[in-house]
Amino acid sequence: MRALPHGARAYVLCAVLAGAYCAAPAVRPGAAVPWATTALLAAVHAVGSRVRGRWPEWCSPVLLAGAFLLPPAAAALVAVPGALLARVERPPAGTRRAWRAARLSLAVWAASCAFAALDGPGALGALWALGDGAQAPAGQAPSGATGAPGFPYALAAAVAAALVLGLTATALEGGVLVTADRQSPRAAWWGRLPGSLAPYLVHGPAGLAMAVLWRSPYGPAAALLVLLPMYVCACGFVLYRRESAAHQATIRALVQAVDIKDRYTRGHSERVGRASAMIARELGMSGDRLEAVRIAGILHDVGKLGVPTRLLRKNGPLTPDERRVIELHPEYGDEMVRGIGFLGEARAAILHHHERLDGSGYPYGLAGAQIPEFARVVAVADAFDAMTSTRTYSRARPVPTAVEELRRCAGSQFDPRMVRALTRALDRHGWHAAVTADAPEERGNVPPGADLVPPLVRAGAPDALDTPGAGTPGGAP
Repeated sequence: MRALPHGARAYVLCAVLAGAYCAAPAVRPGAAVPWATTALLAAVHAVGSRVRGRWPEWCSPVLLAGAFLLPPAAAALVAVPGALLARVERPPAGTRRAWRAARLSLAVWAASCAFAALDGPGALGALWALGDGAQAPAGQAPSGATGAPGFPYALAAAVAAALVLGLTATALEGGVLVTADRQSPRAAWWGRLPGSLAPYLVHGPAGLAMAVLWRSPYGPAAALLVLLPMYVCACGFVLYRRESAAHQATIRALVQAVDIKDRYTRGHSERVGRASAMIARELGMSGDRLEAVRIAGILHDVGKLGVPTRLLRKNGPLTPDERRVIELHPEYGDEMVRGIGFLGEARAAILHHHERLDGSGYPYGLAGAQIPEFARVVAVADAFDAMTSTRTYSRARPVPTAVEELRRCAGSQFDPRMVRALTRALDRHGWHAAVTADAPEERGNVPPGADLVPPLVRAGAPDALDTPGAGTPGGAP
């Protein structure tokens, strides 16, 4: 605990004491606790905790089954052995295990209390009675079923209890992030709630199925079969997470390589990705397409890895031959990412983001609707960031000036719809541009006063290919 801030230590200690207080009634003399059920559920959860490693809590239905089958105090004990035996990858191990045990105990206790408050045990009793009375004489109701709530009510109570479990666990975890990691309350709680609660919409019905089967003629063995599909789903989710992490690592490696080679525009790729996503949201894109256009913005300049470094870092105007070499970078980029299957539409943006609406762009001179939508989005985001960032040949322009320049070039160089979308996004969210190069006067190899020349005039500079008017052989319009 010495590695934790004082606030975090106090928070963890309070959670442990609260968990012990909630579980205490179960160990009092004379408490009516079904210890066989408690011990078996705790053992199953402990085994699942050991084998899941970094996986999602696929055995959460076990905790929920305990919340549905046991009194709240006994249900709180189900999570303790698994939390104490789970692997811990960072010190202090003892504190982390105690925290996990307290957090899960409190969450299961709260879920059990919510289930009891909603008369979930009564609904479960009716379901068990229906099972026991399956062979009742025709026209005779099963014993104990008269007037009891039916299956839909039991399911609703189970889902509500599962959401209480997820809400409690997430809220407690947020407290640790605030006290130990110094995260803002907004990021620690509100930013985590939607994604954290969604899985419990599945865990609730699975826990209810376990509870119903537990008291069925088939017994606990049948109830444990519910975990098999949960385990398979968890394995699939883990594979998806690993694949997604590999994709992100690939993208980061490519961007870092570009930043190292073209150090004067460091950070440009990430900002173009952010601006592209802002435009895409205004256009109604979401989900996979939104992520794809963001990746397209991040990787749009990956082809610079194929351009000689001396050209990327050249301070003076480019010769026609040098410019032709620079203009090959979209094709280089397309070749580099050809084998990366997950990029999808992003590849088209990498290849065509320097095309112009009037057909005078490169590499293929596409015009109008021939230019892929992602490329038209990235072209606007690319030019906007180039104008609002300090480069070797110009200081950053104010955002209103850059937007006005985009509007001036809309219809000839840029898609007006994309320009309008960026304008709306900027009005709503603003823009925080960062300086991506040293101030020109602080760099000895830049002529004094070069930063005062507008980029449209000095369109021969390497990075001016990103700015309006720089995509034509004649330079500025």
